[in-house]
Amino acid sequence: MTQTVESLFDSAIERYKAGEDPTELIPVFKEICDRAPKSSSAWACLAWLYLLTDKPSSAVKAAQKAVKLNPQDPQGRVNLAVAMLDAGKPGVREHVEIAGQVMAAVEELRTEVMDNIDDGLTRKPDWASLERVKGWLAETH
Repeated sequence: MTQTVESLFDSAIERYKAGEDPTELIPVFKEICDRAPKSSSAWACLAWLYLLTDKPSSAVKAAQKAVKLNPQDPQGRVNLAVAMLDAGKPGVREHVEIAGQVMAAVEELRTEVMDNIDDGLTRKPDWASLERVKGWLAETH
């Protein structure tokens, strides 16, 4: 029986939260993105996994799709900013500013994004670009 995209997404998120290796989850999120190409959250998750596995070019592409689908999602913007920093690309500030504005307006989103950043720093300590983005977001609040 084929899983629905929603159940596949939910189980993949649970596997991530349980500490499964991001390398193992990339194919799962690729499948989710193939089956639900308009799911900005799936693209944002795929970008995050690419970032955790030191694939910034792939992360930029996935994060750009997430932001294009949902320009107001601060997590997509944060992922794109970090990916751009990791890949050495310019234009990061705009994404951090927009994420900061949305996070300032919606406390729940702010908490979620900051928790995700802390999770990323736990999984990948000394992640300089994520530390930079976290610092910039702290300045916007």
